[in-house]
Amino acid sequence: MTKPLFREDAYLRETHGVVTRITDEGGIVLDQSIFYPTSGGQPGDSGDLSWDSGAIEIATAIKGQGDEIVLVPAEPAALPIVGQKVTQKITWDRRHRHMRVHTALHLLSVVIPLPVSGGAISPEKGRLDFDMSEAPEDNDALEATLNKLIACHFAVSDEWITDAELDANPDLVKTMSVQPPRGSGHIRLVRIGVGENTADLQPCGGTHVANTDEIGRVRIGKIEKKGKQNRRVYLHLDGV
Repeated sequence: MTKPLFREDAYLRETHGVVTRITDEGGIVLDQSIFYPTSGGQPGDSGDLSWDSGAIEIATAIKGQGDEIVLVPAEPAALPIVGQKVTQKITWDRRHRHMRVHTALHLLSVVIPLPVSGGAISPEKGRLDFDMSEAPEDNDALEATLNKLIACHFAVSDEWITDAELDANPDLVKTMSVQPPRGSGHIRLVRIGVGENTADLQPCGGTHVANTDEIGRVRIGKIEKKGKQNRRVYLHLDGV
């Protein structure tokens, strides 16, 4: 397995690792990883690996066998060998933008309190698909409410519950198409706010900012009709 260091510290930009496997496709598996693998609508991290006799650019990270995280080289190059100690670095600006967008999308699901049927994240924008028959009447009011929430200086933290606790609280799950991963006996929740001042609490395995202040202002983009009961709402980081 690969230990997911990004889950313990989403702000860790550089650390070491040891190569445990090279896949048949030339992917690199480490014993621990700061690279987030593509999942839940969030893209895999990019960056680079370096070692005593070489270096390689990493285009993305994906999930592998079991709990493995596979680092995908940007182009063919000499690979480290199994057992090699490497230094891993992520492209921080891109990751941090993913974190900002991801946390903002959680708050968008608060402003539009409807079931979510899909979503995607990029460094500039994100979107959620809502089970919504009619588009919102006032996009400006929606955007103002979202930015007001962001400006509340909410701390963002995580906690863990059991599968049974989630079963007892099904309303925590907002996504219709993607269910929290089960089987390990515990599920990660991301909380925005503290105690009675909690704005949002839902299962999520992605990376998030530590405080909503880091998101900055956002703007609501186009809202597309994607079927009889579906509306796609785009969210952009301000200035992008």
